[in-house]
Amino acid sequence: MTTTLGAFVLGTPDPPALADFYRVLLDWQEVDRAPEWVRLRAPGQERPGLSFQLEPDHTPPVWPQRPGTQQMQAHLDLQVDDLEKETARATALGATVHEHQPQEGVRVLRDPHGHPFCLFLPGA
Repeated sequence: MTTTLGAFVLGTPDPPALADFYRVLLDWQEVDRAPEWVRLRAPGQERPGLSFQLEPDHTPPVWPQRPGTQQMQAHLDLQVDDLEKETARATALGATVHEHQPQEGVRVLRDPHGHPFCLFLPGA
């Protein structure tokens, strides 16, 4: 048997709203939608997908990590061709640029519900 990644799931207090953000950002398609669950996929691909599940008590992680705070368990890395253009597009959709930027060729942002994600150039 082969094991493959089926989806990455983000917890959020509003799955439809956060799914809409990533659907537009990634230009992906919505596959399933309910108030407590939404699944997206890349055009022409069934898997892996990106899903959003209801977590009413969601607390955004602190990044960079500090002792005694909500820790980040994972984040998305999204490769882009034009870092400045895609950063501007992400912020226009509701993301915010994080104050801490660890390296050239990478931009750390937070989605509208506080999950960190990175835009990065090839080779970064």
